Amino acid sequence: MSGAEVRVLLPDVLAAAAGGTRELRVPGAAGLTVGSLLDGLGIRYPVLERRIRDERGDVRRFVNIYVDGEDIRGLERQHSEVGPGAEVLILQSIAGG
Repeated sequence: MSGAEVRVLLPDVLAAAAGGTRELRVPGAAGLTVGSLLDGLGIRYPVLERRIRDERGDVRRFVNIYVDGEDIRGLERQHSEVGPGAEVLILQSIAGG
């Protein structure tokens, strides 16, 4: 893996919406944010985007996103920076009883 690539890790429940893969690699770039990363993923995988963000473009309530282990809710949410070589983990909570 190139040092400039960003690794996006998905659980099985979201991997199906990304062509069945649990790891996506995207080019890292200066100024890349969680929002712009999700925009790019949404172009390639529109079903995945609908699972992650609502119709307004906000991260869904039961989706958690971590950049290098840090929850974006404690950072700048979709404005959080994603540096070259970062690891982004996207988790979808599963509710049930």
